[in-house]
Amino acid sequence: MNQQSGFVTFREEQDFHRVWWIMLLVLGIAALMWWGFVQQIILNEPWGNNPGPDWFMWLFWLLFGIGLPALFWWMNMVVEVWTDHIQIHYRPFSKRTIPFSDIERIQARRYSALKEYGGWGLKGWSSKKVAYNVSGNQGVELFLKNGRTIMIGSQKPQELAEAIEAQLQTP
Repeated sequence: MNQQSGFVTFREEQDFHRVWWIMLLVLGIAALMWWGFVQQIILNEPWGNNPGPDWFMWLFWLLFGIGLPALFWWMNMVVEVWTDHIQIHYRPFSKRTIPFSDIERIQARRYSALKEYGGWGLKGWSSKKVAYNVSGNQGVELFLKNGRTIMIGSQKPQELAEAIEAQLQTP
């Protein structure tokens, strides 16, 4: 199934950098790495009681001081309802296309990301219950004909459900 086989009837984009508590955590880790880098590399004073070598500090600064905030700023989830399928793009990790022919029914509902899926993100790849979510506690659950369920977290669950229902009822 390709994107050229129809047109988009609904689109929602969710970004991690708009979730304050995630960015607070990410920026806190980055600030700690920057502090250690400045102290050990710039000021030439060992950082901590048992400091690592300078190459190690460079590596951690690049990964966690620059890379981690950049990843969370760039990372997002885009859900598109096309005339013949749903596409979930969880950049940069996953892109999934679900043809409407695979869907038995749907349900917009509240859910507990922690209790039902173990948190936010891409959850349950190997199980029968899969979740794609960024934040919040609302979404649309897809019940597939093969017995699997997919929860799509949404800030607009009713609009998403209506867009899917409209396409499911179209012959």
